[in-house]
Amino acid sequence: MSLSIRLARAGAKKRPFYRVVLADTRAPRDGRFLERLGSYNPILPQGHAERVVLKEERIKHWLGMGAKPTERVARFLGLGQARGPL
Repeated sequence: MSLSIRLARAGAKKRPFYRVVLADTRAPRDGRFLERLGSYNPILPQGHAERVVLKEERIKHWLGMGAKPTERVARFLGLGQARGPL
């Protein structure tokens, strides 16, 4: 079973809210997941403390077990590669 740390969308239409979850790569985006590892609220301003909330200890545990973060989650963790201009 291949594991991924990714975002699962929640919230109302035009009011997104995301959960950072550990899920099987074959599971649907908003479907079944194994563990909730944090949250991301893009509506809050950039410097707000609750914009990105992560359970860092659990994320480190799952990264050590071989889970792969998505590009967006890797940015939250400081693991992302800097991309050039689009």
